[in-house]
Amino acid sequence: MKKTSNRLHSLFAALAALILAAALAVPAFAVEGGFADLYYRMNDSAEVLTEDEDGELEASLEELSGELRREKFRRRYRKLLRSTIYALVVVAAVSVLIATLLLPVLEIYGTSMKPNLTEGDIVVSVKSPSLETGDVIAFYYNNRVLVKRVIATGGESVYIDAAGNVSVNGTLLDEPYLAEKDAGISDLDYPYVVPAGTYFVLGDHRESSVDSRSSLVGCVEQSEVVGKIIFRVWPLSSFGKIK
Repeated sequence: MKKTSNRLHSLFAALAALILAAALAVPAFAVEGGFADLYYRMNDSAEVLTEDEDGELEASLEELSGELRREKFRRRYRKLLRSTIYALVVVAAVSVLIATLLLPVLEIYGTSMKPNLTEGDIVVSVKSPSLETGDVIAFYYNNRVLVKRVIATGGESVYIDAAGNVSVNGTLLDEPYLAEKDAGISDLDYPYVVPAGTYFVLGDHRESSVDSRSSLVGCVEQSEVVGKIIFRVWPLSSFGKIK
């Protein structure tokens, strides 16, 4: 019985010593870092991880925002490009329409209008319902376009003498646009009456021009007139109104 009591006493003593050691160890652990330090370390690690994730998220959002801005710019650029192309097509179509119907642009070939128009000149003509003496016109002849000067209109009488002087209705024409006068080659009988609705035309280079003096060309009908030539646009050195 005494041995048993001693054993129990020893056991209780050991247990008490263990509890006392544990009680002393816990404050020391807490003071030196222990549970509190471990908690704070874990918490700091969590905070650092959260900051990293926030940085990555912010970078991703900035990249996404930049890509959205670039895509928006590309869309605006494509829209502007399409609008510009459409505008250019419309302008080109209108220009072609005007050039074809209202302001035909022509290139001069040959020497029949020297010295006022020479080969290679580019001129602009305009549709005109009525023409008069002195006007330079373009007209269709055998699938070609010729350029000559109106001398007389329908019903008027034309006379050309051997020296190349031209009279209309008995009045000598003043022709300052000529470099020299010449009767040229003619198979007409003068005075010649211009048929109604037509124009009697001559080239300014009277010596070489084939025009209304020849029955091969004859007088020009109104329906054959392309237009009245008003401006020379090329060469630039000669840009200006046609006299």
